[in-house]
Amino acid sequence: MMAASMRSTIFLCLLLLPAAAAAKPWNGIDPGTTVRADVVKKFGLPSKVTVVGAHEVLTYLKEKAIKGTVQSQFRVEKESGVVNRIDVFPEPIIVREDIEKSYGAACAPGETDGCYLLRTQEKKPPYFLYAKLGLAIFFREDAKTVQSFAFLPAKK
Repeated sequence: MMAASMRSTIFLCLLLLPAAAAAKPWNGIDPGTTVRADVVKKFGLPSKVTVVGAHEVLTYLKEKAIKGTVQSQFRVEKESGVVNRIDVFPEPIIVREDIEKSYGAACAPGETDGCYLLRTQEKKPPYFLYAKLGLAIFFREDAKTVQSFAFLPAKK
């Protein structure tokens, strides 16, 4: 149990390292700014590439998974070549309380800085949206453990 907790803490710290900027870049990739070629230069060729509408999704998994993850996806606008979303599926178990300690608790009415808005989706667990950071955190069915992080361009 202690080893899992330690891994979770280490991974959370790694996620927080790039957190000093206004928008949440991840591993040097900044949604809304970084281009596809920079992703491939940094991480190599992806495990697979899929086209979803006007986007190309670069997926790194299995032997090409980025350290600390089981999978990472970079959604790139086909026309501009700019990354507009990064989805990270962490390897260690990260719990809701760790997220609130690291990024902030729920927003009070009218508040948006340093806190999350609780969002819901039909037939899915709720998720945290840190709009000013450009960060959404999705939970598994238990609504307590993190399924994935989505790094997006920050809202002004």
